[in-house]
Amino acid sequence: MYTEPRTDMSSTLAERYRDVRERVAAAARRSGRSPGSVLVVAVSKYADLEQVRELIQLGHQDFGESRVLQLVQRAAMIDEAQHRKRTLPSVGAGPDPTAPDIRWHMIGHLQRNKVKKLIGVCRLIHSVDSLRLVEEIQSAAFKRDEPIEVLVQVNCAEEKTKFGCAVAAAAALAEQIDTMVHLRVRGLMTMAPYHDNPENARPHFERLTELFEDMRRRGIGGPGFNILSMGMSHDFEVAIECGANLVRIGSSIFGDRPAADEHDEAEEPD
Repeated sequence: MYTEPRTDMSSTLAERYRDVRERVAAAARRSGRSPGSVLVVAVSKYADLEQVRELIQLGHQDFGESRVLQLVQRAAMIDEAQHRKRTLPSVGAGPDPTAPDIRWHMIGHLQRNKVKKLIGVCRLIHSVDSLRLVEEIQSAAFKRDEPIEVLVQVNCAEEKTKFGCAVAAAAALAEQIDTMVHLRVRGLMTMAPYHDNPENARPHFERLTELFEDMRRRGIGGPGFNILSMGMSHDFEVAIECGANLVRIGSSIFGDRPAADEHDEAEEPD
């Protein structure tokens, strides 16, 4: 039986990041795509701020959090630091106008009473799974007059303990979002059940890919409907082979998580 290798904690963050990039590139080539076609969202839930800053120094711009409060706090601190780099001289050097903006992704379960905190902070909400949540996001975005981009989360494995709408309901939900002025539905997201052998996730990823392609053929979301978010540290290579163009990777970059949360990178009540 396949056993997932543990993250080599003797390696540096830079080495782990380089390894992930190489594995992403190889999986993309196996699926007939260019390495640059797959976006890596670094799940910084268990990372400390120094690790986040180091990854930014390595050129990474996309970070995912599963808790609203932590996302908002970290975004404020990191964005302030990036602004200082662009505008203020540092020791031995002048301002760096090329310091990039950091893009923050909400990848965990989102409660309706915390939607307002994300407006203006979050680049993409991955976990929209109900019309009630959609309506709350639309209301908050309308008050700020600021469009919000979202993914529809689909429970492809039909796990009762997991979030996500049913496969049969995903297209209708996306169509509802598509009618809302301040929302942009950008694609689909799923989480496959954890298994020691990542190949067991393949049927779930293939199911979402089929749904994604069907919805694109139907014109749901228009040309902007182009994001397929699936795959985490233990199964991202399989997800890419199945068509994912966005993967959410935490422990393979930042190191192993606490044992109690070992297999949870993207789904947690806030």
